[in-house]
Amino acid sequence: MNVFLFDIDGTLIDAGGAGQEAMEASLAHEFGASGPVSGIHTAGRTDRAIAMDLFQFHGIDINDEHWNRYQQTYFRLLPNSLKTRSGVVLPGVERLLERLRSQDDLQLGLLTGNFAEGAKLKLAHYGLSDHFEFGGFGDDHLDRDDVARDAFGKVRSRLPSIDPDSIWVIGDTPSDIRCGRAIGAKVVAVATGMFRADELEPHRPDVLLNDLREADAWLLSVGLR
Repeated sequence: MNVFLFDIDGTLIDAGGAGQEAMEASLAHEFGASGPVSGIHTAGRTDRAIAMDLFQFHGIDINDEHWNRYQQTYFRLLPNSLKTRSGVVLPGVERLLERLRSQDDLQLGLLTGNFAEGAKLKLAHYGLSDHFEFGGFGDDHLDRDDVARDAFGKVRSRLPSIDPDSIWVIGDTPSDIRCGRAIGAKVVAVATGMFRADELEPHRPDVLLNDLREADAWLLSVGLR
């Protein structure tokens, strides 16, 4: 049995900045926080970590009330941002997911920094949500490695005897590679996000692809049709 854990942004989809737009609009709506934001990196990070940096940047107190207000408004605004931004499903994704779904001896999950509800909204918008039944998300963790450990725990609850060597993490950033290593998984790095192939290669993924249209040789190497 193989398990494939997919990142979302930069790996499955390019949402055209819809997530960041909805985050900043939520802060403006709830707290009047506006103006240009600088120095906050997003690639490979969790939504929780990004949002906390935004709170600190704007001088907003981080407490349960503020956090709940922020999240609920973000989830309310995100669908419209997805509609108005020119996002796309990335090359090869739909074909690959359909191919994997046709196999009997594997399971598909998510390993993403997105909030769970945000992940659901993004995947539903692009017609991809039916492919995934479980995953690790960025609701509670600042470190992507902890999201990977959470996802690994969910894999183990479904498949108690699985060898970590049979788990594949597919992502587009050095953080995806690192978090896959944190759980002993193999890693496919795909250069469809903010990092070029030559920037991902030094982090030594098991497989490096320009995009997921190149997945055939990798799948054959693990015995998949």
